[in-house]
Amino acid sequence: MTLDDLRVFIAVCEARNLSAVSRTLSCSQSAVSQHVKRLERETGLALIERQPRGVTPTDAGRILYQAALGGITSLDSAVRRLGELRDGDGGTVKITTGGVTVRHFMPDAITAFRDRHPEATLDFQSAQSTRRCLELLQSGQADLAWITLGQPAPGIQQWPVIDLPWVLVVNAGDPLAVRQTIDPRDLRSIRYIAHPANSASHRRLEEDFVRLGCAPAQTAGVADWDTAVLLAELGIGHAILPSLPRLAPDGPVRTVPIPALSPITVGWAARQWDALSPLATEFAELVAADLDPAPSWRQEVRGLV
Repeated sequence: MTLDDLRVFIAVCEARNLSAVSRTLSCSQSAVSQHVKRLERETGLALIERQPRGVTPTDAGRILYQAALGGITSLDSAVRRLGELRDGDGGTVKITTGGVTVRHFMPDAITAFRDRHPEATLDFQSAQSTRRCLELLQSGQADLAWITLGQPAPGIQQWPVIDLPWVLVVNAGDPLAVRQTIDPRDLRSIRYIAHPANSASHRRLEEDFVRLGCAPAQTAGVADWDTAVLLAELGIGHAILPSLPRLAPDGPVRTVPIPALSPITVGWAARQWDALSPLATEFAELVAADLDPAPSWRQEVRGLV
């Protein structure tokens, strides 16, 4: 059993097609099959099943896939860290999150990190949902994910950084803009600018709407929080958003607290905190310290597997 065997097997499990893997790896389909067969001989178990349109891992194959994926990504991370130690202060930190969260949560930390490590690179990969962020993390395409925390994810450690209460974002001339708070009865009559259906924030709001019995009528849908703010500014509807740190309180929109809605918690996720490079750890801590100076944020670990 070699690292090449495991890398090819991971690719087969993810692509579900031997010919697709052979094209990606620039080798023959027979060579791909030989890697899988070698693993099957060593384990004594069938690892993939042939289907009319490709292959699928067996139960044994899924077990090996999960173990191999964790081992290979950890090894790749270690090799990268060794390169950073060899080459000095340079290196790359790969972060995945929604695009607008970089502007709202990370600008000061990015500036501070750049000043400390001018040779290092921050590589941001945008994702439109927490699920997609976690997929990139699990596959080794990202070191860190900034997400809305919720249910534990297999093989992922989560660190809560800050709790965000919900606010109603309205045009400054809207009658609701002068309110001190918004209650569930008010929500029944607003023109709701909905979050993406696959987002964690949409799911949390829908759960609270059911709990409070106040589902508002949807007037528009958006892909991100900043677009929701713009539509609220234009008077198209009302946005229900987390209280973003950089949402100006005295601009063309007003934010009114909605205390009846349950706050959401946002923070970092990683495959294994202790396996992160020093650069990745430092960047995560810079973001957290900027948002919540309390030093205890790393002491509460959720979803540790």
